[in-house]
Amino acid sequence: MRVLVTGVKGQLGYDVVNELTKRNHEAVGVDIDEMDITDAESVRSVITGTAPDAVIHCAAWTAVDAAEDEENIPKVQAVNVDGTRNIVEVCKKLGCRMMYISTDYVFNGQGTEPWEPDCRDYAPLSVYGRTKLEGELAVSDILDKYFIVRIAWVFGKNGKNFIKTMLNVGKKYPEVRVVSDQIGTPTYTYDLARLLVDMVETEKYGYYHATNEGGYISWYDFTCEIFRQAGYSTKVTPVTTEEYGISKAARPFNSRLDKSKLVRSGFRPLPTWQDALSRYLKEIEDEWDR
Repeated sequence: MRVLVTGVKGQLGYDVVNELTKRNHEAVGVDIDEMDITDAESVRSVITGTAPDAVIHCAAWTAVDAAEDEENIPKVQAVNVDGTRNIVEVCKKLGCRMMYISTDYVFNGQGTEPWEPDCRDYAPLSVYGRTKLEGELAVSDILDKYFIVRIAWVFGKNGKNFIKTMLNVGKKYPEVRVVSDQIGTPTYTYDLARLLVDMVETEKYGYYHATNEGGYISWYDFTCEIFRQAGYSTKVTPVTTEEYGISKAARPFNSRLDKSKLVRSGFRPLPTWQDALSRYLKEIEDEWDR
């Protein structure tokens, strides 16, 4: 199978290409230098020239706070909405399947019940969430052969993430303050890549949620486990989102994603986030000091 992967320089795109290659699929990884998704002609030319069986669309504007800046909103729209639609239209013309990576930010982030993948109670609180939702709708309105996979709290080898940030600040300071009222589950891109390739090898289309197993936690809980596994003695102090300080983009308090549809559809769930964290710390060992 030939699969074109966008955003290959990012955490997830990098791991997806590696997973495809490992399984002897022909992976064609592109980033902005090879295919500017905001340029419809570039998209048409590259995807048509590649003639893929599937496109896994990992590229996105993910700088959540920067997306709120007035001067950036047109750029966010161009990447997350127009860029996605450009890809969708070529996939429609070629008849190839498409996988779109989305986020829990399409919901309102309230309550305590896990969000179901087929829930349509959309109420994004930020520019990032709104544009990712518009990208979802472009996929579902135009295509029949699509996967929309929502993820949360992502970490991987190739790029910046919460774990790397916490390891750095935990090394420098005796105490860190971390929010304890935002709840979700981390997602290791290495594990997620395996699942995404499992999925794209099938025709079990539709909406899915995917994070690591291991239960719902707060960012505070996550930090405590990061430091425990890393052997840090740094004190972790829980604070509310309000106490921590207002960010430009509203953060969801409820990032719980219901993943039971994966099992019902015959897919193997991801390992626990605790196990994923252990493996990840070994993978990036050269980037931090025990």
